[in-house]
Amino acid sequence: MAVLRALCGVLALWVLLKVFEERRRRARTTTLAGPPNPSLFFGTSKVVSDLVDAGELYEEWSEKYGPVYRVPAVLGTSKVVLCDPKAVLHFFSRETTGYVYTAFWKHATENISGRGVLWAEGDIHKRHRKALSPAFSNAAIRRLTSVFYDSAYKLKTAWDGIIDAESGDKAVIDVERWYVSSLLDTIGIAGFSHDFGTLLGKPSAVANTFNDFANLKPSLLGGAMQFVVGMVFPWVTKLPTDFRKLIDRLNEGMGEIAEELLENSRKESEGKIKTEDKSIIGLLIKAEKTDSELHMSEDEVLSQMKVLILAGYETTSISLSWCLLELCKKPEVQQKLREELLEFGNEDPTWDQLTHELPYLDAVVHETLRLHPPLPETERVAAEDDIMPLAFPMTTPTGTVVDRIAITKGEVVLVPAHMMNRSIDYWGPDAKAFKPERWINEGGIPQRAQGISGHRHMLTFSDGARFCPGRHFALAEFKVVLAVLIRNYAFEFRDGPETKTEIKRGILPRPGIAGEEGITLPLWVRRLT
Repeated sequence: MAVLRALCGVLALWVLLKVFEERRRRARTTTLAGPPNPSLFFGTSKVVSDLVDAGELYEEWSEKYGPVYRVPAVLGTSKVVLCDPKAVLHFFSRETTGYVYTAFWKHATENISGRGVLWAEGDIHKRHRKALSPAFSNAAIRRLTSVFYDSAYKLKTAWDGIIDAESGDKAVIDVERWYVSSLLDTIGIAGFSHDFGTLLGKPSAVANTFNDFANLKPSLLGGAMQFVVGMVFPWVTKLPTDFRKLIDRLNEGMGEIAEELLENSRKESEGKIKTEDKSIIGLLIKAEKTDSELHMSEDEVLSQMKVLILAGYETTSISLSWCLLELCKKPEVQQKLREELLEFGNEDPTWDQLTHELPYLDAVVHETLRLHPPLPETERVAAEDDIMPLAFPMTTPTGTVVDRIAITKGEVVLVPAHMMNRSIDYWGPDAKAFKPERWINEGGIPQRAQGISGHRHMLTFSDGARFCPGRHFALAEFKVVLAVLIRNYAFEFRDGPETKTEIKRGILPRPGIAGEEGITLPLWVRRLT
């Protein structure tokens, strides 16, 4: 009992110190309005976490409290939320130096992907980006387009076999299960010259682990709750929760693949194997060998490989799932896309045609990414005092009109990409609707939305120093798979047009059919003659 009382006393003292620090920071930061505190322990963090996708809640708060506001967080702490485009641009322009990972996110990122480009900051981040950039050049992606098509047609062969077994022209197929296998095989070949073989039925520890994330049950310090509590107590990332066990299992699976590739690379350098490795990591290793400035340790190379798996597999599979769901809801959009693709006859569009000559395909892809960014928000801590400019002057609770705000070192700052991407204030009254035409029609992108920085006025690929280096890779892969599927099949909800969808938790939030267990997306797939 004495030990317990002592621990409680230490915790109480710690909380008081944190509250004191918070008040000191607030005294030096521009006074901001914000929602009331619904919980002394959780603040608004649990409310946001329980919603899974809190974009509309952030939007409501922005309308009520202004484009920059403060929300209560865990144990008396708080976060400054940026919904002003100029403030967001300033934030991203200073990321990795002026705004850095919180202790929790630093630990979490290292746990998931190691000390690669996602983890790195400052000069280390610049070095990693410079080493990776040749692998994501237009020339490199053009060369990889054939790999994307090869995996997409393997997927088609598998689906044709399922439909043939039904002795008709359609079948119910768990499309997510199949195309995530396709994407994993694609990133394996394009990224590492490694064929996972999941489309051919080969077991994959990596694929199975990704699936298991969606089956995690809520617990006191598991899943989302670990993220909430970890903002104040970063050490919870080291607790042996079910979530952490899956992370360890994922790292083990990716590590085995990485070790195999590195061993092959060593043999090649010794002249034992003569192959021309044009994979992403192959190009990276070659670049590293020819420029000492870009030297990477073995651990750094392994970490980059984990990043490529996570970014190339997880995010693209999420986007494809959302796209097919939206096309099932709007069959007229699906048909319009199909008609554009059929103009190429039996020929597959080249990389240049995918990029420049298929405007409706481009519009469907970007509308999906606008409405459903795989990474919904970005959270960092100010590494130093800062003055943040505003695009739109705002009135503080003291009645002062300001066109900039002071941010104090230690303030946690959050940018809600899901809110900015589909805010009515920026994108107009149809902001929440799936409307590809907005990317084609003159004036389809409102003037206010054009003030948002990032790729095509969206924050889906982040911006600034952490602007996604593989965005063109992701876009090309997305377009190839979608083009092959829509040209050859029609998709419908298994249970009719009124089917409800929901967001499921994984490493990142992903869509699913309401009531279905795990990561599944059963749809009617009808083969087109």
